[in-house]
Amino acid sequence: MNENTFEKLQYNELKEIVKSYCVSGLGRELIDKLTPSSNVKIVKHRLTETSEARVILDAGGNVPFMGVSNIEHIISKVEKGIILDPAELLNIADFLKGCRRIKMFMSSKEFFAPTLASYAKSMTEFIGIEEEINFSIKNNQVDSDANKELKRVRYQIQTTEQKIKDRLNKFLNSSANRNYIQEFIISVKDDRYTIPIKASYKKQVQGTIIEISSRGSTVFMEPSVVGKLSVELATLKSEEAMLEYQILATLTGLVAESLQPININIELISQYDMIFAKGKYSRQVDGIEPNINDHGMIKLVNCKHPLLSGHVVPLHFHIGSSYRSLIITGPNAGGKTIVLKTIGLVTLATMSGFHITASKETEIAVFDNVFVDIGDNQSIENALSTFSSHMKNLSEILRSVNNNTLLLFDEIGSGTEPNEGAALAISLLEEFYLRGCITVATTHYGEIKRFSEMHSDFMNAAMQFNQETLEPLFKLLIGQSGASNALWISRKMHVPENVLKRAEDYMKNKEYRLELLKESKIRKPAAVVEKVENHIDYQKGDRVKLLDHDDFGIVYKEKDEYHNVTVFYQNQVMEVNEKRLALELKAVELYPEGYDLDTLFNDYKTRKLNHDIERGSKKALRKINKEMRRNK
Repeated sequence: MNENTFEKLQYNELKEIVKSYCVSGLGRELIDKLTPSSNVKIVKHRLTETSEARVILDAGGNVPFMGVSNIEHIISKVEKGIILDPAELLNIADFLKGCRRIKMFMSSKEFFAPTLASYAKSMTEFIGIEEEINFSIKNNQVDSDANKELKRVRYQIQTTEQKIKDRLNKFLNSSANRNYIQEFIISVKDDRYTIPIKASYKKQVQGTIIEISSRGSTVFMEPSVVGKLSVELATLKSEEAMLEYQILATLTGLVAESLQPININIELISQYDMIFAKGKYSRQVDGIEPNINDHGMIKLVNCKHPLLSGHVVPLHFHIGSSYRSLIITGPNAGGKTIVLKTIGLVTLATMSGFHITASKETEIAVFDNVFVDIGDNQSIENALSTFSSHMKNLSEILRSVNNNTLLLFDEIGSGTEPNEGAALAISLLEEFYLRGCITVATTHYGEIKRFSEMHSDFMNAAMQFNQETLEPLFKLLIGQSGASNALWISRKMHVPENVLKRAEDYMKNKEYRLELLKESKIRKPAAVVEKVENHIDYQKGDRVKLLDHDDFGIVYKEKDEYHNVTVFYQNQVMEVNEKRLALELKAVELYPEGYDLDTLFNDYKTRKLNHDIERGSKKALRKINKEMRRNK
């Protein structure tokens, strides 16, 4: 198998649908890793699991997956020697409880599902660990009843905190302190009990500054009257933290001692989740467990493509018994590609342990490899044409096949000159056949069809076509050769009958008439009458319309020998053929007599520089020389 096969046959899309029926991340991860197996025993075992899950679900059984979640990341912490926090330990307890429920449920289903029930025997119950965790941890924290010493320390903490609050309330109610206090509340900052004091009076109050407000107007002070009690409280809380750590370490140790059987439980729960997801999918699509074999025989009866919904025409198909290669012909959009994809996807689905929608007589072969060449594989990056990409793919397939390989080729040999393409396709099909492959290919080429008719181990098939409505019927007719229906469709489109009759003759005997055109049908050249064109003599300064730009310009230079006029347009001069111009106004109509037309094309600085040069100005010459040196 390769990723191209999975992509072209939409195998991963099917897995996503099945994965949606999982109830935990454990099953979803297993389906992500799932690939088709080429081992008949494994495939049979997978299908048995799915069938037993389907029986349980059909009988109204609901697997108690409540509380079961992926705890692998928590277990990995234990393996590294990390002490778990209360929430993580509760997750462990919930998971172990879920395992216990599933074990009990599956053990009661031994009559209906012996294989699945047998897995439950390998699951271990951890009632002791469950009870220890649930006794010691409540509401995501270590409970006071978990340890007598912890209970004593927490009682002392409560007593000390109450003493601190009483003294601080007395401080707040003292009239002597009224002016110093910003707010009459007790505020906890960094686990210390404080009073908000106005910053300007911080030196008047005895105590320790714990925090300053963002604006600096308030300081949170721990008054000295509670200093000793705060130290006592901090000591008690350190003792509490140490006792909590000891309890968490003990509970984590209990889990660590049972890591191997817990990991086995995780694996079994993952398997159960994946298997029952397959069962739920089977129930949803009314799937069946097909018969399987390892000798390349495929028999599809009323089989439907797993990803198609709505009204789907079921497929009847067989190969591998009386012939090993099938050539499917027929018109475009007739369903040939869907036939290939259905064969390929139901094969991969079966090899993965999925049920398929078909009749019970259906039989699927288990292959070592399934290769496809479907669709346009051209690559812009590698400069490969459609034909080149197909040949590259077929060449790679040819190096990987054996006598237990399924090949699915769409329009083999297409994308090049028909005679060469057909000859190459026939040679490839023959080579794949001689290597023992099971091959299904579609084509439009008559030569491939003819080869298939002549070869005793090849078979033709056609996609049925409604000749009244021009609609495909999506039914495969094995043993028949399909026509492209080009002539029949052309007749429906009212192409003259004599043209169609000639085409039919050419198809049969390749003898072309080679008739010459009658002399009376040839048009003779008429006498040439020289046309006198009305030429316009464009003069400098004329306003003209540039037809290509739909805009106006000024003639800069008169027409040359090639009938090109130089036009000043958007501050640049350009040559335009006189045919692409239209006269708007002559210069004599636009400007007074004696007007310097050069001013139309040069700005003031340019005109002044030209004038200075004409009169021999040394300053102008120095400026030009300086510009020339700069350009060098």
